[in-house]
Amino acid sequence: MIKHTLSFFGSFLAVVALFGGAQLWNASSVHAASTVSSGDLIRGTSFSAVYYMGADGFRYVFPNDKTYFTWYSNFDTVKTLSDADLAKIQMGGNVTYKPGVKMIKINTDPKTYAISAGGTLRHVTSEAIAIALYGSTWNTMIDDIPDGFFSNYTVGSAIETSGSYSKTVEAAGATSINTDKDLSNPETITITSDGYSPIDVTIAAGETVKFVNADTEKHTATADDLTWGTGTMTAGVTFTHRFTEAGTYTFFDSYDSGNTGAIYVSE
Repeated sequence: MIKHTLSFFGSFLAVVALFGGAQLWNASSVHAASTVSSGDLIRGTSFSAVYYMGADGFRYVFPNDKTYFTWYSNFDTVKTLSDADLAKIQMGGNVTYKPGVKMIKINTDPKTYAISAGGTLRHVTSEAIAIALYGSTWNTMIDDIPDGFFSNYTVGSAIETSGSYSKTVEAAGATSINTDKDLSNPETITITSDGYSPIDVTIAAGETVKFVNADTEKHTATADDLTWGTGTMTAGVTFTHRFTEAGTYTFFDSYDSGNTGAIYVSE
């Protein structure tokens, strides 16, 4: 078992001090939701949790300060939104550690892991390999993560030799969280008084479709089999859905059943 010591409590207090409470943020510092774009860091006014705005239209939360500081050195670029505007942006999941920066482990697993792209865990199989990868102070480069966050990662092949993993190459390849998570811009379907435009789109499995109500009336995009749907969308409301499996997904407008469309998802 590889041993190390690291105080989460101390670094957590640092985050609290930097973020402060909601009372430290005044109205002039609150941004409009329309100013948010892919790659932005955002938070609400009531809570200090910080999110990454993904290219796919979802927000991704940093589960703790340790994860955040593998990607960023400060909070200078975080935009504050009203709680209401933040709530309109759907959650996409958790941010994982930036590849190559740190190693991680959990209390219930004696293994220590290096990180590859997309939150892939690579078991560091010996102390000699850990030293070769991270130097003589390798044991200070390990973070404990709560067991509950472990599910955010996938387990890849073990690192049997130091030549099979390069922390420099891994870090250089993770130019952004969008890149690391392979997030892409959603296909957009606009809803108007004339129906859906376009009436169908083709995407790859794992990609997203964004519905935008550009009409003054209420609309929906509701799956024919009722397994997913936007719910009632008033004027200006958007909804993004990720399609993870290949297939044909047909849908209709609950407020005008004559309006129909389809999403074709390829492997």
